[in-house]
Amino acid sequence: MRSLRPILFKAAITCLGWTVAMLMFFPILWTVLTSFKTEVEAIAFPPVFLPAQWTLENYFEVHARSEYFSHFLNSVVISLGSTVIGMVLAIPAAWSMAFQPTSWTRHILMWMLSTKMMPAVGALVPIFLIFKSVGLLDTLPGITLVILTANLPIMVWMLYTYFKEIPSDILEAARIDGATTLGELVYVLLPMSLPGVASTMLLNIILAWNEAFWTLSLTAVKAAPLTAFIASYSSPQGLFWAKLSAASTLAIAPILIIGWISQKQLVRGLTFGAVK
Repeated sequence: MRSLRPILFKAAITCLGWTVAMLMFFPILWTVLTSFKTEVEAIAFPPVFLPAQWTLENYFEVHARSEYFSHFLNSVVISLGSTVIGMVLAIPAAWSMAFQPTSWTRHILMWMLSTKMMPAVGALVPIFLIFKSVGLLDTLPGITLVILTANLPIMVWMLYTYFKEIPSDILEAARIDGATTLGELVYVLLPMSLPGVASTMLLNIILAWNEAFWTLSLTAVKAAPLTAFIASYSSPQGLFWAKLSAASTLAIAPILIIGWISQKQLVRGLTFGAVK
């Protein structure tokens, strides 16, 4: 009987994990299925799980009525731009706090983290007015800057955690061998913490791609990414659920594919340094 307890416990944990995973995945599945339904089937009650007749009409209409690829390109520029610039700023900051700490290091880290606790709407009005006065409203540099500053604390914290797991003796040995600060950073630290750096970049790309509040508040047409593309299907005439689902599927498909391909690297980076 005792030998069965570990097996039953493992089976229960497995079932619980699958249940949670299916609950999290179900909204995505429902959205994809709804995108192949007619508008009548999409609003039917009781709900229709599978479409009676699969159709691509919603995708054709979304493509005909909207500039999907323009919004897609904006999302790519915003996500990659905020990630690259963020890493250029976050890596030296995390290196400094991990290997050259001061009495203020912990306070600075906590202050950076506390900025994520403030509701974004609290900073909307001043940022809107500043951007309006300097001409950054509805521009790619403007929205990239906002998303960069919003995600920078997370990037610094993640990189700081990864860098702290690397023995400082290795960096000291590099200095003894004549490595400069830049050489120490580029040729020693970054290769050793590559999983953590990669996971930080992937997470920032996902956060930037899915950002909706700032993109809807500070963009209109020229710099509108895919989140604004989805919101455009909410009109005074009502919600067209089938077409909205098709637009949502087109918007989330690229980031889902990237996440699926890079899931091993992401998990490896998130657990980097967990076991010594």
